[in-house]
Amino acid sequence: MQTSPLIFGLLACSLSLFAGPFTGPLTKSHSEGKFSDAEIEATIKAKLAKSKIGKDGFQVHVKDRVATWTGSTSVMQHKGAATRMAKTAGAIQVVNNIKISEEAAERAKGNLSGQPRHVEVKVGVAPAGPPSTGP
Repeated sequence: MQTSPLIFGLLACSLSLFAGPFTGPLTKSHSEGKFSDAEIEATIKAKLAKSKIGKDGFQVHVKDRVATWTGSTSVMQHKGAATRMAKTAGAIQVVNNIKISEEAAERAKGNLSGQPRHVEVKVGVAPAGPPSTGP
């Protein structure tokens, strides 16, 4: 009867796939898929405090589940990161009024100009990482 452990293992795996990850007890707003403005704003501010973009000093306010960002940055990607952060925190819409510095805008324009990027390749230098275990 060697097939019993195999069948038991497959059954256990299938049940775990249907169960999904346990994330703890849900609050009423979580179970309904709706968050209050205060919950959304608190979640965004907590994420912002842990994030690299928190150093930019952005401000966020939430009203009627619409998050509004203000501030400025010298890194263009931080503006998009702020929008994604608000969406994942439960905002249904994001108004992103974050201003991009002229320097960042020029860097981005240069990257999109169609000109080839210049890359320096050092010959004879082994790439970083674990050694290969070739044949």
